Amino acid sequence: MSKRVFIKTFGCQMNERDSEIMEQLLASCGYVSVFDMEEADFVLLNTCSIRAKAEQKVFSLLGQLRKQKIRNPGLLVGVAGCVAQQEGRKIFKRMPHVDLVVGTQQFYQLPSMLMRLEKGESNREISCNLESSFTIPPFQKYYLGQEGQAPSPAPADRHGLVEFSKFVTIMQGCNNFCSYCVVPHTRGREVSRRISDIVEEVTLLVSRGAKEITLLGQNVNSYGSTNPVADTTTGFADLLRRVAEIPGIKRLRFTSSNPQDLSACLMQCFKDIDILCPHFHLPAQSGSNSVLKKMGRKYTRELYLEKVEELRSYCPEIALSTDIIVGFPGESDQDFEQTMGLLRTVRYHGSFSFKYSDRPGTRSADFDQKVDENIKGERLQCFQKEQDRISLERNQEMVDRTMEVMIEHNQDGTIKSRTSSNHIVHFTSPLPMVPGDLCQVRITHAGMHSLNGEYCSM
Repeated sequence: MSKRVFIKTFGCQMNERDSEIMEQLLASCGYVSVFDMEEADFVLLNTCSIRAKAEQKVFSLLGQLRKQKIRNPGLLVGVAGCVAQQEGRKIFKRMPHVDLVVGTQQFYQLPSMLMRLEKGESNREISCNLESSFTIPPFQKYYLGQEGQAPSPAPADRHGLVEFSKFVTIMQGCNNFCSYCVVPHTRGREVSRRISDIVEEVTLLVSRGAKEITLLGQNVNSYGSTNPVADTTTGFADLLRRVAEIPGIKRLRFTSSNPQDLSACLMQCFKDIDILCPHFHLPAQSGSNSVLKKMGRKYTRELYLEKVEELRSYCPEIALSTDIIVGFPGESDQDFEQTMGLLRTVRYHGSFSFKYSDRPGTRSADFDQKVDENIKGERLQCFQKEQDRISLERNQEMVDRTMEVMIEHNQDGTIKSRTSSNHIVHFTSPLPMVPGDLCQVRITHAGMHSLNGEYCSM
């Protein structure tokens, strides 16, 4: 009888991809994924610690799992990802019912760790190597078997559905060490995969039904440039062109980018590669030079705006989104107004904005001039209100335009789809459609966060 696993993913697309890999690893030792946590023999939380709120959600769910384990003593509970890497053995002290702690650079060992646990070894002994946070992740172990054969990167019929949109990790870690960020401490230094392995994985995914591919990295712009496992002459723009040549891909995306490394070669790709989606997530974090300097961001407001202007010269229709942190230590009213000015100048189609929170092990945790929580909340509300206004105006620009959309969900003819610029479009269709299909839709109405349309043609 198969064992059942429930994997809960917190955080970004990188974590979603890691969860897929862990699901594949667990399938190789007899685990079947289930949707209901109560049905599981093994519950694995793949965690994110980039913000305090995400970490709090993890420990809240672990508290609930304590009660589930009382009802079902045979239940295994595991914590993986960044919180596991960051907290290590301390998780066992705080949550004694946890059986496994698997860091970001150890999760490929998950099957052997479970086997050792089943043989009666101590969970603390099995999880003892979490401190090696700067070990370069051996990517070959993620994607190649013991004999060098490439297994499926993730089941194409996961949960019984062909997945039309897939993530492909091209690199791991980060070398930037921004003063507020835990990523270099939890995911290690930058390392890139070989281009041949990436192309092989994408080819396999497309052969199994994937039509949209998203390339993932903490900073894809620096692919191949540091600690390279990748071909030494290959940069990210070269990789994009190679992947775009693979037959069967309808859409190509990537995330995330650091403005300091945004090159003209990458910008040119938006002009040359038809399937490269005209959407770019370019985290600014702040519009103030003094705050950017304290953050350890290696660009200025002026350079950022120059990059945006140049990018739009290659692709005028490109939709831009960003990340913003408000209330960074020492951020004055004037600094915040400069961030608001950046928002009004760039006019992002959307953004992810957050209140600053201290993270363990980061330099900014020791900074003085902490901003009052009430002021942070007021600034965040102000920024988000202005972003909503701009997002609505941006979306209204699309009304009466006919756009190609990719189907994401179809329930009795009521369809959720997405444009290449990453806008959600709802419409109804007289024809049967499945996720991954492309069709033309005329936009009839714009809201702040989505569009409505009328079906035109396949």
